[in-house]
Formats: sequence, C-alpha cells, structure tokens
Amino acid sequence: MIAVDTSALIAIVLGESQAEACMAAIERADELVISAGTVAEALIVAGRRNVGPEVAELISGLGFEVVTVTAASARRVADAYGRWGKGVHSASLNYGDCFAYEVAAEHDCPLLYVGDDFTQTDLKSAL
Repeated sequence: MIAVDTSALIAIVLGESQAEACMAAIERADELVISAGTVAEALIVAGRRNVGPEVAELISGLGFEVVTVTAASARRVADAYGRWGKGVHSASLNYGDCFAYEVAAEHDCPLLYVGDDFTQTDLKSAL
C-alpha cells in the first residue's frame, strides 16, 4: 500500500522527470490510498495548469481508495500542519500536503511524492 500526493499525479500527467518512477511505484503497489483533500488539491492544481481532465482521468483510472475527511482526520491534518507546516518547520508543508501526510501516517505506509518537502518529515518515500 502507498499513499499518493498531488505532486506525483501532476508529475505523471506533465511528463516531469520523476513521472516514470512515479508510475512504476504505482504499478508495484498492491493498494493505493489518497485523501479526498488531496483529490481536491490535485484537481485545483491541474485546472490551473490546464490538465484538469487528464488528472481527473488518471485518478479515476488508478482505482484509489479515496479516504474521506472526518473530524478526527481533520484534527490530524491540522496537527501535521502545526508540526511540519510553512513557518513552523523547514519541511514547509502546505495545507494540501498535510492531507497526504495524514493519510500516509494513518495508514502507516510510504508516500509517493515529488520534491523535497516530505523528505524532511518522518514519512517513508514510495520511490
């Protein structure tokens, strides 16, 4: 099982340098989880980059277990921001990042992401 962050989805759709590695990690995983908050963030980011339909199709085609945001998970997202967020820690996670962090931490699984922000947290990378 791996959790997936927006950065990995955008990298795949835009054909960024880590796209192939991200797809390989997804194909190796026996289960994929993603926060509903991350889905929303991915669609927002994709829309701003003019790849909204492509990201929506990728998300629906991968067979994710979409984890709903509950009151308890919302508190954990806020706690993650309080620990790793911008202005608090050098990881500088943004609001959307904290949804991916929470799902990976709660499911005790690696997180698939692109970039350096999550490397400064306590999560394992799926790459």
